[in-house]
Amino acid sequence: MEKKFKELNIHQKMEFLIDDLLEKGVRFKDAQREFQKLYIEAAAKKFKGNKSEMAKALGLHRNTLHNRAKSLKIKKI
Repeated sequence: MEKKFKELNIHQKMEFLIDDLLEKGVRFKDAQREFQKLYIEAAAKKFKGNKSEMAKALGLHRNTLHNRAKSLKIKKI
């Protein structure tokens, strides 16, 4: 019996995504970079660009968040 994606827990959803990435030959570094970029962009949207709130929610120092966003070439945070 296959569950709908919506009903899966976060671990199961990530396993599904990882299987798909592996099937498509996505390299670890590329997957990691894309995940970080999307995660930071989602936090920016949720906290309306408030870097202090974003950093707190992500468990990062504000300067680390700034540097990471810069290295990932994220323009709007």
